[in-house]
Amino acid sequence: MIEGIKVFADGAELDKMVASYEAKEVSGFTTNPSLMKKAGISDYNEFAKAAVAAIPDMPLSFEVFADDFETMEQEARKIATFGDNVYVKIPITNTKGESAIPLIEKLSAEGVSLNVTALLTLEQVRATVDALTPGTKNIVSVFAGRVADVGVDPTDLMIKSLAICKEKPGAELLWASTRELFNIIQAKELGVDIITVPPAIIGKIKDIGKDLNQVSLDTVIGFNNDIKTLGYSIL
Repeated sequence: MIEGIKVFADGAELDKMVASYEAKEVSGFTTNPSLMKKAGISDYNEFAKAAVAAIPDMPLSFEVFADDFETMEQEARKIATFGDNVYVKIPITNTKGESAIPLIEKLSAEGVSLNVTALLTLEQVRATVDALTPGTKNIVSVFAGRVADVGVDPTDLMIKSLAICKEKPGAELLWASTRELFNIIQAKELGVDIITVPPAIIGKIKDIGKDLNQVSLDTVIGFNNDIKTLGYSIL
């Protein structure tokens, strides 16, 4: 756990999720179709129900799979029944670029806890927050890492997004697509509510504040161990 920001684990391997939960390393969990594919999940409903049973008292986000909004709505309603700690992930658009805002507004008005995902612009954040019903529990997931992937500093976007989220009671800003440990520090300093972190980076949290001289020494020792293993010789 890190004071000042909620760290959510991003993944779909139930054993690793449960291990993080029992170790109290995180404050919640998020999943998505790509992570489920990577984890080899074959039954969506069984995976989600097993996760809720194992982790009943932390936020869990499960994403809809449909590309048309009528089916997406049906899926969202079913996902919402899995548990009181469940957030339904709705992408901001479908593959045709059609806005999900009308569906977001409808579900939020009915009290469904939403995690609106794949946001990369301030306009998308504004439209999303405006569509949320005040007092309902919602997460606004801005993909800061993907913004940085195209050579743009996401800091200004996150600052402005946070200000917009604060206008609507119950809306929390999430820094998504984390690329490195330092992103947690960045997000915390900006006042972002939540950051999603893959297991590989969660494992590095213990290194925060580690002496850099020790890191330097550990690096050289690592090189030396590899040299011995590979049997390299220059002379």
